[in-house]
Amino acid sequence: MFSREKFGRRLRRARKAAGETQAQLGAALGLKKSQISELEAGTASTTLEKTVLICVHYRISADYLLGLGEEPEECDAGE
Repeated sequence: MFSREKFGRRLRRARKAAGETQAQLGAALGLKKSQISELEAGTASTTLEKTVLICVHYRISADYLLGLGEEPEECDAGE
């Protein structure tokens, strides 16, 4: 089952692993730093399009980000 809190934790983990700030991720997605903070806190959700951009940006699978898988397998953005 989908959990915004789990999505937020995994987004934060991916962002920190990439060495990015919330402001840098926001700029890459066309969002404000405060919106990234809300996503990471699990108090807001995002669109399918932004979720895909996050997966491509960090090269992680949507299954992992959405909490449907346990491994952040690399996504194949080329297809």
